[in-house]
Amino acid sequence: MSDVVYSHGHHESVTRAHAARTVENSAAYLVPYLERGQRILDVGCGPGSITIDLARRVGDGEVVGIDASAQVVEQARALAEASGVTNVRFEVGDAYAVDAADGSFDVVHAHQVLQHLGEPVAALAEWRRASRGIVAARDVVYSATAIHPFSEGLREWRRIIVALQDANGGEADAGSHLKAWARAAGFTDIATDVETWCFESDQARTWWGHQWAERAIASSFATGTDEHGLATPADREAIAEAWTAWAADPDGWMSMIHGWIVARA
Repeated sequence: MSDVVYSHGHHESVTRAHAARTVENSAAYLVPYLERGQRILDVGCGPGSITIDLARRVGDGEVVGIDASAQVVEQARALAEASGVTNVRFEVGDAYAVDAADGSFDVVHAHQVLQHLGEPVAALAEWRRASRGIVAARDVVYSATAIHPFSEGLREWRRIIVALQDANGGEADAGSHLKAWARAAGFTDIATDVETWCFESDQARTWWGHQWAERAIASSFATGTDEHGLATPADREAIAEAWTAWAADPDGWMSMIHGWIVARA
């Protein structure tokens, strides 16, 4: 399979942000399909917060989280132990080659994963093989991100993050491609719509703006934009300053749309 670089990396500023994700704020579309006793595979589970939340919701079912990063899998295991949730386990795994027999899971779920894969149709076909029920995925449409005030630094952030994803072999607007990719993977019954993140309260702006101010200069956003010649250190400092200013602005408002699919073979 194609070699794609994970654009965000696993700097603490990134995993801290990812650990704030829950079913409610990142997979609400999936709730009507969840039932007690289900067996769920969470592909690209990251630090495990959504995975653990899914496990709470399926009662005596089982949830398996897989991620390509051994580092983040260890974080997920620690979070599960601290939370006391016992019907969840985490393993290092390959999104293109799930270590499970055909039809092993009632639900295969992936949040913000397909945007990072060079062959998303192949991944969806593999998840279809592993599912006896549905495959559910949600991804952002970065180019549709709306920000106010839209300062020059934040314009550059949006332009650069789209360019970085492309340079790393992914698709920054994956959310708008999900239906087409699922059809190409052999699915014939596909529900699709959008969910939205909105950051506008003082608390939400502070959280989102400050973590991105840090990520702009310390995470794989920094190393990746340097490697691909997309931004200079001064550019990244300006982006960090723009996020800090936005976070402090009571007029600050931001929305990110995410396409989602619930697909059946």
